[in-house]
Amino acid sequence: MTDFVLVAGAWLGAWAWDEVAAELRGAGHDVHALTLSGLAERRDTRPAGQQTHVQDIVEEVERLGLRDIVLVGHSYAGVPVGQAAERIGDRLRRVVFVDANVPVDGESFLSGWPSEHVRRTIDAQGGYWPPLDPEEYAGQGLTDGQIARIVGATPHPGVTLTEPAVLDRPLGELPATYVKCLLDGDEPMPAVAALLGSDSWELVELDTGHWPMFSQPSALARVLHEAAARP
Repeated sequence: MTDFVLVAGAWLGAWAWDEVAAELRGAGHDVHALTLSGLAERRDTRPAGQQTHVQDIVEEVERLGLRDIVLVGHSYAGVPVGQAAERIGDRLRRVVFVDANVPVDGESFLSGWPSEHVRRTIDAQGGYWPPLDPEEYAGQGLTDGQIARIVGATPHPGVTLTEPAVLDRPLGELPATYVKCLLDGDEPMPAVAALLGSDSWELVELDTGHWPMFSQPSALARVLHEAAARP
């Protein structure tokens, strides 16, 4: 039995993991899906920056007294999850990045990819990044109903996307699994590709889109279950 801590990406809350969490619990694991500050049911909590999100994760681990943790970050959440994984020390069993950005010391979520349009949107929307328009989710293996749920989610606090990450040691030293969702591009981004050269990292591919917790929850749960069994 493993303690999973699941953190979804931009706009989403703990609710995004409902199907995956049910599968993992059915396999005998304990599962703790976390909503980050400023999102979903925590939309009106403390002002949220990227380091707030890192602290959200660390505090949840400490509050629950968890050990032997598989810490999972999807998309944006890979940035705070990667930082939190360093900070929880020997409580960590493995970190899993699900089609995620990874933290690079001194760089933000918006660094390293063509994101100027996101910065302009954040400025125009009063400091928030709203979910994309429905047509932007085409080709990702999602049903119309699943797309509607994402589109109806919470605008994301923009400062979490622009603050730089802070790492105390190389991320490649952590035991990690990277899940690449092939409908969202078949090559990992350069920062991820560099980390996959580490002996501590492995690559797993899923033939689905960027939101596998909706499009293929059973397949994603199997990947997470197998990651927990890694030495």
